[in-house]
Amino acid sequence: MTTTFPDVSISTERLVLRPFEEADVPAYTEMMNDETVTAWTPVPHPFTRADAERWIHEIAPAQRTTGRGIVFAVTEFLTQRLVGTVRLKNTDWRVLTTEAAYATAPWARGEGYATESLLAVAKWLFRDRKFERLELRTAADNTASQQVAQKIGAISEGVLRNAWLARIRAADGTWTDTRTDLIVWSLLPEDLDGVADGSAESGYAYSDWS
Repeated sequence: MTTTFPDVSISTERLVLRPFEEADVPAYTEMMNDETVTAWTPVPHPFTRADAERWIHEIAPAQRTTGRGIVFAVTEFLTQRLVGTVRLKNTDWRVLTTEAAYATAPWARGEGYATESLLAVAKWLFRDRKFERLELRTAADNTASQQVAQKIGAISEGVLRNAWLARIRAADGTWTDTRTDLIVWSLLPEDLDGVADGSAESGYAYSDWS
């Protein structure tokens, strides 16, 4: 039984999803220090260059080689600029399910990049890897993330009460943890019918990175 994802690159009309590289360190460091990313994710704050180096060279590759998932750097096709990241985690190879997490650089928001990249990963996951379920979990007040889930056709299944720690910023600039609910979303292969195929920009191709 397969227990790791292949080392691949996925291309859409506007984007390339690929493994992180050393050249991504400055842009990734900047993105992960954005206030929205700090508020909704558990990344260290401040997020240092050393944190980025460790993620790119150790943590992200290990996600794939240990079978836990796979991490993609999302870049613009034309400029090669880092747009964001999509990560598959908590992968169950027997049941063929996994969970997606995603973040977008502040300059790239509002362009539909998160939806486009997540749809491309979902199509690859279902059609090429034969997975049966993709799960997403969004903080109750993270409306932008919820809109992405809705746009890819995911179905809201319920609420995990008090299941996450978000962060709020005080007037003095310090960050404080605050408990929040998580909304659970699921996407099944049949949910892509009429969603991904109805958008030309969500078409994709992939290649073996190695």
